[in-house]
Amino acid sequence: MSEQGTARSAVQTIEDPPITRALFGEVRWAWIWLILRLYVGWNWLAAGWGKLHSAAWTGSAAGTALTGFVNGALAKTTGANPDVQSWYAGFLHNVVLGNPALWSQIIAWGEFLVGLGLIVGLFTGIAAFFGSFMNMSYLLAGAVSTNPILFAIATLLVLAWKTAGWWGLDRWVLPALGTPWRPGYIFRGGPRPRVVPVPGKA
Repeated sequence: MSEQGTARSAVQTIEDPPITRALFGEVRWAWIWLILRLYVGWNWLAAGWGKLHSAAWTGSAAGTALTGFVNGALAKTTGANPDVQSWYAGFLHNVVLGNPALWSQIIAWGEFLVGLGLIVGLFTGIAAFFGSFMNMSYLLAGAVSTNPILFAIATLLVLAWKTAGWWGLDRWVLPALGTPWRPGYIFRGGPRPRVVPVPGKA
């Protein structure tokens, strides 16, 4: 046997446990992700909607609320075990406080669009990723609240991206668009496949 063949035969694939394959790859469990999606999505949608209709966030006084939040975070950088690390405080001070009105718009629209995407199940994995990114940003700024819970659920939704949006628009959008490593049917040409739930398959 050649060296290449020997090396290929030595490669082993470690399979995921059955419960992981079921939860993250079978559409029959998609109802679980629907419940979690709606919970996280509503939290983001409500938060973003409130900011979009707040003068201190996106109105005539845009940036005021964010400036207050950032200054509160910067006050947590002292002590032996600060809630806000110095490197992140530097980002808040030098980048965010440099243009609070712009960042207020980004945050408000980001929260709203993440919530909308999760609720309707459109690009669920991407929406959950950006939601978890914002949760982590708030945690780094010393804001706990529900951020750890939302971050944990969003992480699971990212892992379940193939089926988390089954009860939503992803049911039709993902087969049509596909992924960067496997384009969907609108790019490959050919007939549109019939989308039906098959137990044990994504």
